[in-house]
Amino acid sequence: MAAEYTDANFEEEVLKSDKLSIVDFWAEWCGPCLALGPTIEALATEYEGKVNVGKVNVDNNPNTAMNYGITSIPAVLFIKNGEVVDKQVGAVPKGVFDKKIEQHLS
Repeated sequence: MAAEYTDANFEEEVLKSDKLSIVDFWAEWCGPCLALGPTIEALATEYEGKVNVGKVNVDNNPNTAMNYGITSIPAVLFIKNGEVVDKQVGAVPKGVFDKKIEQHLS
């Protein structure tokens, strides 16, 4: 299951992690975000132990969203060693995420 990242735990869970982190910025009122939800959950299951996969609710955690300049959702950031290494805006097929994850795991 995808983790829930917040303004309070983001630094510890994502930025200080030694694993690649996939962070889905979303909101309950966002249709495309809800459509992307099952894909994010599938990635969390498939890459469990290898990649951190989690979600940030932009309404509840405005500081984290603002820090990363999130203006459109869904927006998925790929963060490694505290740095954003890739970004995907909008709902896209799971294969797009798989390809990006494999790129950054090696």
